[in-house]
Amino acid sequence: MEQANPVLEDEVAGQGVFVSNFTHSLDPKKRLTIPSEWRAQIGTPRSLYILPDVNQRCLRCFPAAEMMRRIERLRQHAISDPRARQFARVLAAQSDLVSWDAQGRIRIKNELLEYAGLVDQVKLVGAFETFELWAPEALKSAGGMDPDSVREAAKYVGF
Repeated sequence: MEQANPVLEDEVAGQGVFVSNFTHSLDPKKRLTIPSEWRAQIGTPRSLYILPDVNQRCLRCFPAAEMMRRIERLRQHAISDPRARQFARVLAAQSDLVSWDAQGRIRIKNELLEYAGLVDQVKLVGAFETFELWAPEALKSAGGMDPDSVREAAKYVGF
């Protein structure tokens, strides 16, 4: 059972920055425990949007407040913009909105679990404003980035 650190949780509450990684198991009811320090990061509303990632076979988890910022970008496109409407329709139809129970567990719908190949173990990977859910073997095969690639990516994003 993970121990919460109330001092740390108070310091980071609601900032929405997800760092580190965890390995958790799906329970028999296919529920996944979100780490307490990440639950503290989510802030209000206390819910997550779970989406299929658009680049990899994993799930991307957005706090509701962050997702609202992204949806606002979609709203900038005209309702008559077929490309934006198709993207919104397809992604929204495949996504889910979840909140956690008293033990910090969420239930992800079966279609999303299947998409990401999540059966037993789940690797939760922080990605700053969001976090990812991976099948451990899929994460290994996705590979990392060599130091030169990381340096180039840092330059690309202005880090």
